[in-house]
Amino acid sequence: MKGIVKRFPGVLANDHVDFELRPGEIHALLGENGAGKSTLMNVLAGLYKQDAGIIKVRGRQLEFSSPRDAIKAGIGMVHQHFMLVPSQTVTENILLGLDDPRFLMRLNEYDKKIADLGDRFGLKVDPRAKIWQLSVGEQQRVELLKMLYRGADVLIMDEPTAVLAPQEIDGLFDTLRSMIAQGKSVIFISHKLHEVSTIADRVSVLQRGRVTASGVPAKGVSKQELARLMVGREVVLFVDKKPKAAGDVILDVREVHAENDKGLPALRGLSLNVRAGEIVGIAGVAGNGQIELSQVIAGLRKCKQGDVTLNGDKVSNRDTLFGIQHGMSYVPEDRTHVGSSPNLSETDNVIMKNYRKPPISKGSMLDMNAATKFAKELKEAYDIIVPTVNTPVRLLSGGNLQRVILAREISGHPNFMVAVQPTRGLDVGAIEGVHRLLLTQREADAAVLLISEELEELLALSDRVYVIYEGKIMGEVKVESTEPDQGLIEAIGLMMTGTPLEQIQKEGAASNG
Repeated sequence: MKGIVKRFPGVLANDHVDFELRPGEIHALLGENGAGKSTLMNVLAGLYKQDAGIIKVRGRQLEFSSPRDAIKAGIGMVHQHFMLVPSQTVTENILLGLDDPRFLMRLNEYDKKIADLGDRFGLKVDPRAKIWQLSVGEQQRVELLKMLYRGADVLIMDEPTAVLAPQEIDGLFDTLRSMIAQGKSVIFISHKLHEVSTIADRVSVLQRGRVTASGVPAKGVSKQELARLMVGREVVLFVDKKPKAAGDVILDVREVHAENDKGLPALRGLSLNVRAGEIVGIAGVAGNGQIELSQVIAGLRKCKQGDVTLNGDKVSNRDTLFGIQHGMSYVPEDRTHVGSSPNLSETDNVIMKNYRKPPISKGSMLDMNAATKFAKELKEAYDIIVPTVNTPVRLLSGGNLQRVILAREISGHPNFMVAVQPTRGLDVGAIEGVHRLLLTQREADAAVLLISEELEELLALSDRVYVIYEGKIMGEVKVESTEPDQGLIEAIGLMMTGTPLEQIQKEGAASNG
C-alpha cells in the first residue's frame, strides 16, 4: 500500500500511509483507538475506497470496489465483531455468498471439506453445529475458516483477542503460527503491546492517521518505545498500586437474578461485595452477564430476585437518580446511547450530574459562564480533543466521547463507582491517566467495581477479582501483586470458560498429591 489517503467529513483518517506485508510473516499494525488502523485495513479489504494512493498485490496494482474483489486477490478480513448468522450451521455460514447455488444439496461433502480444512490449520469446530451453540472462540475459528475456504493468503485480524479468554488467546496464536508455516501472511491489528511483542515478526505504528514506525522488527523494540510511537510522548506502563487495607462493605450484591433484553436469564443467583478503599474486578468473556450486572447496580435493569445495597441502603429496582444521590457513579459500556446525550454539547454533557448545584446553578437558573469554565477545565484535565466546549459530542471520536464521560463521572468524587470498560477506545497515555484516577479513588476510600475484558488491566488494578460465567460467579481470587504469576492467570482463564474455582483447586491438590 502506497500513499493511502482516506477522508471522512472533518477527519483525515489516513494521511499518505505506506504499508508493506511480506509472505509468511505476522505484521502487527499498532495504534491507539482512532489512529486509522481499521480504516486502513478496511481499504485493503475492499470495504472502503481510498481517496488517493495505490494497492499492489504480488507486484500488480489492483482496484478494490468490494470485499469480493479483495477476496479474489487473496485478502480476507476477520472483524472484531463477527459476521455470522446464529441460526445457521458452521458450514452454511462459511458457504454463504459463494457462487455455487446448489451447495445445500451437497452439505455432507462440504462438511467434510471444512472439517479437513480445520484439521489442517488447527481450527477444530463441528461443521454441523449452529453458530449460537458455539463459544466466542469457536465462532472466531468459523470466521477464519470462512476466509481460508475462499483461498485467502493474507488474513487481516482486527483486535482478534478482544473477546477471548487467556487459553483461547494461546490457541489463536498457535493457529496463526500454523498459518505462517503454511505460507499465509497475517496482519494483526492491536493496541495491546504485550501481544504484539509475543506474536509479531514486524510492527508498524499509526498515530492520528500517520505512520510513526514502519516495519520495525518486533523483537528489537521495547514496549515503552512502541507506546511512545503510539502517543507521541513517554508513557509509564506499570501501575503503582500501594498496599491498602479495605474498609467497610460499600456495595453488597446478594443472590441477584436478572434477565437480558431477550427475557433470558443473564444473572443466576450472583453475589459479590466491594469495600471502601478497594478496586474489585469482574473478569469474563463478553456476554456472560457483566453488562446486566452493571445495569442492575446502576438502576437501569430490574432484578427478579435478590438485593443490591449501597452504603446499607437498597438500590436495586430503584431509579438512577436514587443511586446518584447515594454517591454512585456509573461509566457505562455504551457511551453513545447511555453514557451521553449525543446532540448536546460537551458542556451540557459534563454538567449533567451537577447542574442543580452551585456554582453551575444559581437558584433556578444555570450559570453558563460557570458551566463553560467547568467544561474547559475538564477538557484540559482529561485531554478531550474537541474544537470547542460547545461542540455536540456526536461529532467526537469514540475515544474522546469516553473521555467526556469519565471526566463527568470521576470529577463528581463518588464514594462508589462502577466502571464498565473505562479504558476502551483510549490510547496508552490516556489509559495511564484513567488508571491513576481509579487508584486515586481507591486511595480516597471510594469503592470501585471495575468490569473489563482486559485481564491485564484487571490484574494490575484490582485488589480482588470475581470471575463470571453465564451469569454465575465461578470464583474469587485475591491479587497480591501487579504482576501475578502464570498459575493465577491460568486459573482465571479456566473460570472464564466455566470451570469453578473449587474444581480447579481440587484438581490441583490431586495432581500435587
